[in-house]
Amino acid sequence: MSSIKNLKKDINYVLGDIIEECYSWELLNPKSDNKGSEAIIDEAIVAFDELINKIHTKGIENKKAHFKNINSELEEKANSLLEKVNKL
Repeated sequence: MSSIKNLKKDINYVLGDIIEECYSWELLNPKSDNKGSEAIIDEAIVAFDELINKIHTKGIENKKAHFKNINSELEEKANSLLEKVNKL
């Protein structure tokens, strides 16, 4: 597993790209209702906060497994959010 710094960057880039995709959709569909895309953006921000808080958790016995779990959780949340973006 790469460093914690790279994991933080991955979280930032992945969730940031999802938020950018929502903003792009809003620009391309100005007459559509934006409540769906705003909900996805809010969900991405909450996911970001949760994952960063998990990274900063102290007293973890098996750090490698903990960070691997965070990485897989990022992947699951990103896939879930992307499915929602594609349904817009």
